Amino acid sequence: MTDTRRRVKVYTLNEDRQWDDRGTGHVSSGYVERLKGMSLLVRAESDGESGSLLLESKINPNTAYQKQQDTLIVWSEAENYDLALSFQEKAGCDEIWEKICQVQGKDPSVDITQELVDESEEERFDDMSSPGLELPPCELGHLEELAELVASSLPSPLRREKLALAVENEGYIRKLLELFRQCEDLENADGLHHLYEIVKGIFLLNRTALFEVMFSEECIMDVIGCLEHDPALGGLPRRHRDFLTKTARFKEVIPIGDPELRAKIHQTYRVQYIQDMVLPTPSVFEENMLSTLHSFIFFNKVEIVGMLQDDEKFLTDLFAQLTDEATDDDKRHELVNFLKEFCAFSQTLQPQNRDTFFKTLSNMGILPALEVILGMDDVQVRGAATDIFSYLVECNPSMVREFIMQESQQNDDDILLINLIIEHMICDSDPELGGAVQLMGLLRTLVDPENMMATANKTEKTEFLSFFYKHCMHVLSAPLLANTTDDKPSRDDFQTSQLLALILELLTFCVEHHTYHIKNYIINKDILRRVLVLTASQHAFLALCALRFMRRIIGLKDEFYNRYIMKNFLFEPVVKAFLSNGARYNLMNSAIIEMFEYVRVEDVKSLTAHIVENYWKALEDVNYVQTFKGLKLRYEQQRERQDNPKLDSMRSILRNHRFRRDARTLDDDEEMWFNADEEELEDCEAVVPPSDNKITKASGGTAENEDLMDPISKFMERKKLKDSDDKEVLGKSSSLSGRQSPSFKLSFSGSTTKTSLSSPPASLRPGSPGSGAKGSPPTAATVTTKVGLVDYPDDDEEDEEDVGGESKEETPPLSKKSKLSS
Repeated sequence: MTDTRRRVKVYTLNEDRQWDDRGTGHVSSGYVERLKGMSLLVRAESDGESGSLLLESKINPNTAYQKQQDTLIVWSEAENYDLALSFQEKAGCDEIWEKICQVQGKDPSVDITQELVDESEEERFDDMSSPGLELPPCELGHLEELAELVASSLPSPLRREKLALAVENEGYIRKLLELFRQCEDLENADGLHHLYEIVKGIFLLNRTALFEVMFSEECIMDVIGCLEHDPALGGLPRRHRDFLTKTARFKEVIPIGDPELRAKIHQTYRVQYIQDMVLPTPSVFEENMLSTLHSFIFFNKVEIVGMLQDDEKFLTDLFAQLTDEATDDDKRHELVNFLKEFCAFSQTLQPQNRDTFFKTLSNMGILPALEVILGMDDVQVRGAATDIFSYLVECNPSMVREFIMQESQQNDDDILLINLIIEHMICDSDPELGGAVQLMGLLRTLVDPENMMATANKTEKTEFLSFFYKHCMHVLSAPLLANTTDDKPSRDDFQTSQLLALILELLTFCVEHHTYHIKNYIINKDILRRVLVLTASQHAFLALCALRFMRRIIGLKDEFYNRYIMKNFLFEPVVKAFLSNGARYNLMNSAIIEMFEYVRVEDVKSLTAHIVENYWKALEDVNYVQTFKGLKLRYEQQRERQDNPKLDSMRSILRNHRFRRDARTLDDDEEMWFNADEEELEDCEAVVPPSDNKITKASGGTAENEDLMDPISKFMERKKLKDSDDKEVLGKSSSLSGRQSPSFKLSFSGSTTKTSLSSPPASLRPGSPGSGAKGSPPTAATVTTKVGLVDYPDDDEEDEEDVGGESKEETPPLSKKSKLSS
């Protein structure tokens, strides 16, 4: 059986800083004569006991091994060569870790065997007498020595700091670049390779003062030249300087009068090129050593934006040429690309400074300029203008909205900036509608109430939404209305369907976040009926967008929307789509069933009745879900409540256990009823109907107001009876002394009660409410009711209204509960 404790995967780190899997095997530790020390050995598991070696690594006493996540050991074997062992089991990892710690004399409880702090402390004591680092003479014969010194200093923070100070103080960089020119003239390949290692090491010193020297106008091209001679490339140097001087061209679309600004732009481009193209990809241990280089580029960009922003003449000329009709297309293309790059640089600014930057551009007329550019035929120019517009909207949407509303007071709807954006979204020629998706996102940001401000003098939300629905919504919905004039979409190709799906997505957003604006538009323009035409599309994603739009409307539970849906029978296309989908279990099926299920669960009464009354025949055979049967049950319960409101009121009281009593004293019958013990109640039990049933006593006695508490109390007591009590009750009720058990059969209709006589005394049984009074004719009372299983939150209100209405009837109510004596 294979020992899984020692089973590991071997990983090495490649140049892209990704871990490469070198294979799976079993690890062991032992003394290797060739390496003169204890070593880690990993043999491939596929080759058995004598399998090939995947790894043979000496456990170096000074190497930093690190244990991670209980099953991983990581270390660096040499420069830019990192290794890792990933164990299948924690026990195996712990076992090998103990061996490593034993060789290095460390406690196995630590997670890293060598700390840089310890090394630095040792160096600090060792170097107390020599605070500086002495560099070898900057000569061709000492380049190899200098390269080794730089490589050995990089792992130690203290030695790295000393090396940086020595290079800076002695003006060493310019001397090295002079040697580079000599080596290049002499075609000294070894010297050029050493200079590559030295200059690369100086970059990793991460010191701003050194970067300022290296990136100066007189030095930067030689620095790039040193980095062309990577030893890993053999004898084939890269041609970075040729690209920068011959291929890359600096285009000054607007003359820059400030030489300092021009030099800063050149420097930033070249340093960015060094970072992206020239320097090799740093390893895991080097990636933090270039943070100062990132900062150098970042602050250069901030400085460039600030200098351009302060140059009013430059910005004035820029926007004047952008909007000038005499400007040729190539020039305008360059101007727009420059402005786009300018706005991209602004993303490096702090939020407050970025806001100031875009306000400056707005004051210079960037939005009118974009309006002119968006009206041009050049697709590339329009694309760059769209990117600039997106920067503006994302940074300050209120500024854009303010411009749009001011513009509407002077221009027609057709040439408004926002309508140009909508038209470009509709007319996007890209088959995948990439530009339309971007523009739809910008429109969504502009109409989002969450980023609209409300001040003491005005409410941006009200003003802008009123403007949008008056001047823009008809442009946005035009493709939808044009394509849904019949029962099926007029055009059902993929690109048109994608466009309509985008428009529906935006309209759905409006339904969710706007109130009366979108409601008025949908109802007045009959938008929902047009949208539901799209459920017949051959593209499922478009049909689902239409269903999602309707689902959002229903989810608002707004009776205005509900009445609109019922009046126009707008569930009909949904039912047709459901039936035409057949028994297929797909998104269409699930989306439609979920819509009906929402109506059922939320008990939307008006829609429930509409669905059952108009579409039940088409849906009654759907048995694989209980949604439609549940809707029918809801409907029947509603009808029962409408036909028998008094029973519904009684049921509400039974559920809530809330009883009302009149403020008056108890009469004799009530006293007898309350004083009766439990046995007496079990022997002879009669419960009167609700108080709003009018029954006149046969003896002609006066009518009294019916109280609801007593019949309910007796009903709750009666629930305790056992089934075995039935015969006893019947027997006793048939042998009442001196009188027969009264029996009334009550049927309720509306607000009046019909009383009919029924003779069989055996009809009285526990669980059927009845009533009787002393001196009344021999009758038995039974009431037939249906018990509802669903609670309705409005029962109490209906009950109060019903009781209040019945108290005004001319027929006197039934007297207080009478008890049957045994």
